[in-house]
Amino acid sequence: MDQMYNSREDFDNLAWDKNDEEWKEAQKQLRRQATYRKVESLVRQKYGKPATISVEGTSDDVMVRLPCPGLAQFPDENSLSEAATAKFVAGNTTVPISKILFSGQNSDLGSFIVLPHVKNRWTLSHALTDPRDDPDTPHKLHTKFSESTLERLYGKAATGDDGSFSVAGRPIIQNMNNMLQLANVPRSVLPPTSRTYTTTDEWYIALAEMHIAQLVFQHNDLVTSADDYRNKYVARQIFLKLAKEGKLSTFGFKEDNWSAQHKFESTELSPAPDKTCSFWLWCDDFRPGNILLNDEEDVVAMIDWEFAYAAPAQFVLDPPWWLLLDIPEMWEDGIDNWVKTYSRHLETWLVAMQRAEESFHLVGDTLPFKLAEDMRESCETGRFLLNYAARKSWTLIFSGDRGNDILKNELWKTRINLLGDDKRRAMGPFVERKMEEMKQRVLVERHEENTIKELGIERPADGSREPRRAHRNPYYQGGHPSSE
Repeated sequence: MDQMYNSREDFDNLAWDKNDEEWKEAQKQLRRQATYRKVESLVRQKYGKPATISVEGTSDDVMVRLPCPGLAQFPDENSLSEAATAKFVAGNTTVPISKILFSGQNSDLGSFIVLPHVKNRWTLSHALTDPRDDPDTPHKLHTKFSESTLERLYGKAATGDDGSFSVAGRPIIQNMNNMLQLANVPRSVLPPTSRTYTTTDEWYIALAEMHIAQLVFQHNDLVTSADDYRNKYVARQIFLKLAKEGKLSTFGFKEDNWSAQHKFESTELSPAPDKTCSFWLWCDDFRPGNILLNDEEDVVAMIDWEFAYAAPAQFVLDPPWWLLLDIPEMWEDGIDNWVKTYSRHLETWLVAMQRAEESFHLVGDTLPFKLAEDMRESCETGRFLLNYAARKSWTLIFSGDRGNDILKNELWKTRINLLGDDKRRAMGPFVERKMEEMKQRVLVERHEENTIKELGIERPADGSREPRRAHRNPYYQGGHPSSE
């Protein structure tokens, strides 16, 4: 794979510190007896039996899930999405899931979900990590697993009816939560609450606009120099340009006749999914930690769907990012090394996926895609990393052969010719302003009415669309789901 500009971007540490203080205060509120009594009252009212809650966990047979102040930036929308998605998955698939007993709004507690406690030994993430590792550190794949053991454990996640479902509003993605929580980005620049998406290209454009917003509004700790700003500015403007031209949705597919890599592709690639009717259920933060196992290592439940939404099929055709448990931008040896390590374990995942697909066909069902084949192509063409960066503003990077005479901080010079005259002219004043802002470490409070103008992105007056009706899992329009 080509060399990457892999300087990891940081969150705004002042915003992070502020969030930590809010989290500490939220924990105090959660531990108060008054909160316990409110939860008990809610469960008695809805379910007829008492329940207690504990920060460390509970052995009760009924649990109450509440969005945590300071962490959940969209508590009502997250809870709605989680409850609706769990109900949909339970009613339309064989995936084991913790049944939603009740969900809604409470005047004392806010949004809530009541669900049964699922007895389990641990999560798939615990099963995949080295038991000698510190349990308080992020999990990392155990390097001593045999291929057969790893294939068996990966196979727990490689599992594969009519119902009525509609999309009632914007997708709530993890990146949006991070932008508010850890970068102090104003809410007004995010997609409007009622906004839904009817094409894949519309959603790629929305993601690209979020990357621009992060660069414009994160005040602290994002860059190290003026050239670093130029790199990030040019990368984001190119990404937005490609999204508007409808090219990101075809990258790495048969229809890709524009990228540099397509000239060297020796095999026939799979066609790109339809841009207007191929949206599938997707969860941004789904990982082995969401999969509960019992003592026999059977899956007993898949949990935590608050960042689930209808996403382009392109995302589903990528292999999961979590095969190494640790994310690429936090990998100690850099993204290039993460990619090499990931590639070694990808084949094991693909074998598990092929077996899951074969078992699916044996019972007479069919799939619209050859997932193992598409996932392999995704990694070989670089589509996997493109979509990963599309969903995460802090991982958008340059990739490609920069030549031995080009320093990584000057990569923008090799790509700025791809921008229009207006974007090239705007870069100088923008970088100058941002470098001046860096001299003061503060959390900036902005007037909401000025933020869209400052972002420099045109939007419709209300940005809304009517919710679209859809049937069956994959093909509802892009946005967060709502049960009816």
